[in-house]
Amino acid sequence: MAGSVRSRRVPLGRTRRRRRRDREDVAAAMFLAPSVVGFLIFTAFPVLAAIALAFYDYDLLLGREFNGLENFRDLLHDDVFRAAFLNTVYFTLGSVPLSVALGLGAALLVNQALRGITIFRTIYLLPYVTVTVAVALVWRWIYLPDVGLFNTVLSGLHLPTSAWTQDAGTAMISLVFVSTWANMGGATIIYLAGLQNIPGELYEAAEIDGAGVWQRLRHVTLPQMRFLLLVMLLLQIIATMQVFIEPYQLTGTTTPSTITVMILVYRYAFTVNNDFGLAAAMSVLLFVVLGLFSAVYLRITRGRTD
Repeated sequence: MAGSVRSRRVPLGRTRRRRRRDREDVAAAMFLAPSVVGFLIFTAFPVLAAIALAFYDYDLLLGREFNGLENFRDLLHDDVFRAAFLNTVYFTLGSVPLSVALGLGAALLVNQALRGITIFRTIYLLPYVTVTVAVALVWRWIYLPDVGLFNTVLSGLHLPTSAWTQDAGTAMISLVFVSTWANMGGATIIYLAGLQNIPGELYEAAEIDGAGVWQRLRHVTLPQMRFLLLVMLLLQIIATMQVFIEPYQLTGTTTPSTITVMILVYRYAFTVNNDFGLAAAMSVLLFVVLGLFSAVYLRITRGRTD
């Protein structure tokens, strides 16, 4: 009799646990639903629509017509697109190494117990938490040829001035400087977290062996940070190749020396050609290039966790 009672209680307990798990699954689904719906509407659907649109000759007034790979063939023979792609590469090659080097240098500095270091930490973080458009507008004023801060200081020192964002020789350098200044704070925070995870025993052992500052940096800090540096390098390449706000605000959409791929996408779609198919094809090509870097990033991080 007791055995039969126990046999009836076991399924009842399992049923209660199953119901509790079901309720937890429903609650989790309800919490995740807004994010999933937002991702589908604002990310997944636009990406799929852009890929499909790349195979059409699409005009808001004339409608659309399927043209296969014609948009991609046109881009391969488009001198403006090639120039924009090279500008994007130049901007990335200039901005990313500077961001990595200066971010790591700032992290090494703020990792020290120095007087006034708290104030410095606050100052270098301000550009990162400021809206990018606001940062670009401030720098637009700084770069003004007549009343800008740079030229005012140079004039006071009796040094030659420049039309920083209007001169083809200095426009791209000016954009690289602004981007590096704006993004260095976020990189510094991540590098600082990596520095604080390095075991102190390694530095103590290096000091006992007579290693100086540069020897400790070369043989302890950089080897311990190499994975983080590589991951940050890839992430910054992916982000920097999508640059839009800095050239849009500082040099406009028609300056040949600073037109990037995203600026050209905007021009072809909304200002010059109204050719959404060609703009979508540009976006797809950039998506493929960034996808290669993303694949490398995922491969590296997966190998790290295995």
